[in-house]
Amino acid sequence: MGSTKADISRLVKNHPCRGRYVAVHPMAGTEFSGPEAAIDRLFKGKQAIICDRESSDADALNLTFRMLETLEMKVSLMPAEDHDIHVAYVSHISHITSFALALSVLDKEKDEDSILSLAAGGFESTVRLAKSNSRTWTPIFLHNAEPVLEVIDNYLEKIQLFREAISTGDAVKLQGLMEEANKIKKILK
Repeated sequence: MGSTKADISRLVKNHPCRGRYVAVHPMAGTEFSGPEAAIDRLFKGKQAIICDRESSDADALNLTFRMLETLEMKVSLMPAEDHDIHVAYVSHISHITSFALALSVLDKEKDEDSILSLAAGGFESTVRLAKSNSRTWTPIFLHNAEPVLEVIDNYLEKIQLFREAISTGDAVKLQGLMEEANKIKKILK
């Protein structure tokens, strides 16, 4: 179980017991960690990704599938390299942007009362992930550095488009960017 797969898959590729290893990533969790953060039925209805199933023994896979079924998880299959790229885009960048926004707000707002009095639902949900454990996320970002850097560069390009539209007062471009982004509604229902 874990958030990155390509590095470990390469490391265990020629291990004599490689078949006993099933690479799984349960896409579930919160910004909290440790036993006190446990949530009943956390995995129910969430996605679990099994990577490189062809490299795992059939009985190990069957046991893993049964475990995920017991947890009522949905299962997807994909190569480890694809997994790491996809999670960089849908998970890792969310954490990075949340950490970065929190740092930006903390730089500007030295008076904590101002932050709390102005913080509304949108801000709170956007920076929620900034409460995540740094000891958890540091190795995730570093083990998935190449895809993470790719998504950061792509994200910065999009931020620059918003900056240009705002700085030039281009309402049409700004609205167009947001309408394009609204297409995410088709994916996230």
